[in-house]
Amino acid sequence: MTRFDDLAAFAAVVRVGSFTRAAAQMGLSPSALSQTVKALESRLDMKLLNRTTRSVSTTEAGERLYQAVGPRFADIEGELQILSELRGKPAGQVRITGTENAISTVVWPKLEPWLPRYPEIQLEISSDNRFVDIVAERFDIGVRLGNDVAKDMIAVRIAPDMRMVVVGAPAYFAKRPPPAKPQDLQAHDCIGRRLPTHSGLLSWEFHEGGKSFNISVSGRLAFNANQLIVAAALGGHGLAWVRHDQVDHHLADGSLVSVLDAWSSTYSGYHLYYATRRSSPALALVVDALRYETGSR
Repeated sequence: MTRFDDLAAFAAVVRVGSFTRAAAQMGLSPSALSQTVKALESRLDMKLLNRTTRSVSTTEAGERLYQAVGPRFADIEGELQILSELRGKPAGQVRITGTENAISTVVWPKLEPWLPRYPEIQLEISSDNRFVDIVAERFDIGVRLGNDVAKDMIAVRIAPDMRMVVVGAPAYFAKRPPPAKPQDLQAHDCIGRRLPTHSGLLSWEFHEGGKSFNISVSGRLAFNANQLIVAAALGGHGLAWVRHDQVDHHLADGSLVSVLDAWSSTYSGYHLYYATRRSSPALALVVDALRYETGSR
């Protein structure tokens, strides 16, 4: 290997956090890659990585070196990827992160039929309900509600606005009268939602006269997954505050009933976002595949 090769090997290990995964990406054995990094440490006469059987982390010197060379190798790899795609076959990897709901209801349904057209584009899709720093964690694309996208990111709408509804099963309303106004929810058994970014249960938001307001609710059940919240509501265990598109078929067949529709709140729909205007052809193709067209569902 040349002197630049060992730096590239070191940067690859830090980027993926694993000798095994980095070796697979580079077409090397883990032992050969480990020896290359050790040779770099010997050449520089300093330790760059802390190794255990389960993890790899940088030393202070290693982190400083990675901050210096990592972005440069990323730029070089990006340019080589763009050049390879100019041959007529877009190629390369695009890493996407978004909430479980965004990935399962929008991102994957749009990308699955798109995949056969571009066999040389690799996708890595990560479901994560926390707010992910796509730059720090080296994702190409993030997916969030439009209002949550940072102003310095390039944002593209991939879904329509979402309307929230309060729903319950007929079996629940057979025992309890429907709430006449949002404040009445405090006397109802409400199915809570817990997010990783909130210390407590999420308040339910409503809209009236051009203003929004929140209602704190309580009940016997709380979940961090949309499917379980809907399932509990279908079972008659309480009222749920969910997106209309999650329950529209249940509303249509009468297995759920919506209440408080006059106070429903609406959020800007899912947007994808990325950090640079200098995108590769592969990234541009993924963005176009996910882009929301007005009038589509």
